[in-house]
Amino acid sequence: MNTGKIKKIVRERGFGFIDDTDGREVFFHQNALSEVKFEDLSEGQTVSYDVEKSDKGPRALNLRAA
Repeated sequence: MNTGKIKKIVRERGFGFIDDTDGREVFFHQNALSEVKFEDLSEGQTVSYDVEKSDKGPRALNLRAA
């Protein structure tokens, strides 16, 4: 599992971005959440997640509050 902090949340569109501890930016969508509600996430919050490669860059899966 990877860890990082939520950099930005775009609530009206249901996605956001994470600053990974490895220095990369990781996209997440509300459908990728596990054990946490999208409404409960906040910018600056520490999260853990798995990462998959996508056409547009790294994408988080199984995102949960750390």
